Amino acid sequence: MNPVNSNIFKNIPGQLPEELIECIFKRDNIQIERIISKGHTTTAGQWYDQDGDEWVILLQGEAVILYEQDLQTFHLNVGDYLLIPAHTRHRVEWTQPGQHTVWLAVHLH
Repeated sequence: MNPVNSNIFKNIPGQLPEELIECIFKRDNIQIERIISKGHTTTAGQWYDQDGDEWVILLQGEAVILYEQDLQTFHLNVGDYLLIPAHTRHRVEWTQPGQHTVWLAVHLH
């Protein structure tokens, strides 16, 4: 396997008409993504419902995640992480406008 070497904060576009999701590592049962938001939220009425667990950490910015079942919110600041169990319907309610919010998301399949 060739070494993979980069920087999570490199090549962030100045303009983001929509949230940017990039797969930076993938193996049989794991996928790691860099997600960049800038005031983006999940489309109204849409909920994520994933087959595997997702672990996210906020590396820059602020965000709010909402769980559908109990309407529990999680306000994430830099360094905060959250495990979203499989089939927990959730959405991004808010990300900081005017500033890049950088996430690292680990999907376990």
